[in-house]
Amino acid sequence: YFGTSILTGSNSFEEVVVKVERPTYNKPFLGGFRNVSTGVEFHNAGSQTKPKKRPDKGIQLFSRATQTAVEKNMQQQTRNTTSTQMTKTGLYVSNMTDKLITPGKYFTAEEYHKRRVEAVIVIQKYFRRWHAAYLVQNLKEQRRLKLAREAQEELQKKWEKEEKLRREYEKKLNPKTREDFELLYHDLELWMQEETERINRTLTGAKRKAALYALLEEETELIACIGMHKLSANLENQQKAILHFLGKCAQPRRWKAFDGKITEMDTQNSLRGKELLEIYRSINTKDIPKDERISVLLTLKWTVKEHECKLTEEIVALIDREIDLMSREVKECNLEGLRKRICTLFLQYIKTPEFNPQVAGLIKVPQDPLTLYKNVYFCHSCEKYLAPSEFPIPASSYTIGRCRSCYQLDNEARKRETYFKYRLILEDLRKSEVDYQDDSKIVFLVQLPDMQYLIENIWNCQSALSACSDLYELVMVRWDKQHEWSPWNTILLTKEEADSHLKLCNLQKTYEAPFIYRIEQKHIRAKNYFARIPAMASFLHRSNNQSNAN
Repeated sequence: YFGTSILTGSNSFEEVVVKVERPTYNKPFLGGFRNVSTGVEFHNAGSQTKPKKRPDKGIQLFSRATQTAVEKNMQQQTRNTTSTQMTKTGLYVSNMTDKLITPGKYFTAEEYHKRRVEAVIVIQKYFRRWHAAYLVQNLKEQRRLKLAREAQEELQKKWEKEEKLRREYEKKLNPKTREDFELLYHDLELWMQEETERINRTLTGAKRKAALYALLEEETELIACIGMHKLSANLENQQKAILHFLGKCAQPRRWKAFDGKITEMDTQNSLRGKELLEIYRSINTKDIPKDERISVLLTLKWTVKEHECKLTEEIVALIDREIDLMSREVKECNLEGLRKRICTLFLQYIKTPEFNPQVAGLIKVPQDPLTLYKNVYFCHSCEKYLAPSEFPIPASSYTIGRCRSCYQLDNEARKRETYFKYRLILEDLRKSEVDYQDDSKIVFLVQLPDMQYLIENIWNCQSALSACSDLYELVMVRWDKQHEWSPWNTILLTKEEADSHLKLCNLQKTYEAPFIYRIEQKHIRAKNYFARIPAMASFLHRSNNQSNAN
């Protein structure tokens, strides 16, 4: 507060208190000048008005000073100065290039909007026409693509069917495996039945007996021919199995790293297996020069002489005998038996873990006889002691019966049935059940005879919908996909029908009541057949409890 005197009248003063507010901020520098002679600085004055405060928003704000662009005004003049000149007294200006503009007809706002609507309608009409043509073109293109896809699928199915027939014909013409010979014997049985029926239908008396005798002789010749093919195929398959076995012995150790890469490492045992494999292949090679044969025999001799035993001594003696006979110019055909003996003994040498440690984990017969005695069964048909894997055990059996070889021999001599098509159906069914990942068990208890009974006796070897009887085209799927597969929860369909069936959500609304009743009757027949199997009884009771709960 400051006190000051003011003049109130003539020669009279009055003391007045003046309140001065000090600024709460520093006075900004607004420029000024300095006297050069005296050095006094003069600042430009600013207003004392208190600046307006910005409202507080409750958050901390930051600002940055901005620089205002400097503006200046400049006058510009075009280089070509023009002007307008009108006709006047003493001056004529031509009007040849002038245009005469006539005002048009005046129209109201309603007329203007009406014209706009009409234009919009015209645009919509042409757009809808183009859109309709575009949709029709798309539909035509989709129809063309669909027909092309269907034609391609039809050609693919036809090619697959022809390929299956060609492979089946090739298997019958050049049989190699057990399934191929099953097909041959099955076709032989079908041919015998047809010929027997024809003879019984057309001939009688002595002519009939003579024709049946001739048919029996022809069947005997065919069986002998098939047996010769079987012997040659067995020899070829045996040689392939030996090479496959030796290839396993020569494989390096493999493991998968954390980054997914496969790492291989050759061990001392795998290198030993590779060496023995190369020697075995060289010994079995035929039609090689005499010098190379002698070199291979000497390599084999020095390889087996590393171990002293009766087997190696016999191999060395046979090698010396062959080299001596070859030096005497003995014919190649007379050395076949000797060479086979050398190969057989050398294979026995390879299968001995003492000489080839890699083979210890691959041989079927264990080294300890006590473990063999605990896990062996007796076949009453061929009277041999075999491993459990050599006995096919159907789901309906209570004890271990005959081995696989005896079953196969009995099938070739009596029924001559083929399980190839049923095996394909069962394999496809097991693969599909594994894809569900719901711990299905019943499908792995069902064996080939059970699958054959299920397809032939219950489903009559035909699709439940289209009655297709080609077993190559048929598959078994779940009737109700919410529950695991079982003989009482299945249906036999073609592959296309199965794909459509598995996409259904409600079977009661999709299929008609008579069809569902017929399928349920087949399920009841399957239950009555498989209820006699002890392994199926628990699953059958569980399914009954689920159906009662539903």
